Amino acid sequence: MRYLVAVRFGPDGAISVAGDEITISIKSQPERGKANRELVKRLSEHFGVPEASVKIVSGLASRKKIVEIK
Repeated sequence: MRYLVAVRFGPDGAISVAGDEITISIKSQPERGKANRELVKRLSEHFGVPEASVKIVSGLASRKKIVEIK
């Protein structure tokens, strides 16, 4: 399934899912892929799937991303 993900930067770690839209708060800064790696890790934990099942389809350098979760 594909989701539109809005990324916020902050310490609270909140995740909210509404249909096919996810808002997630992450701590890592967008430097050298750190934020994207944390995003994949957090989504895999939330949905109970391996990290390899979470793929950022578009928006690698954006706060709005399309993510596929198998």
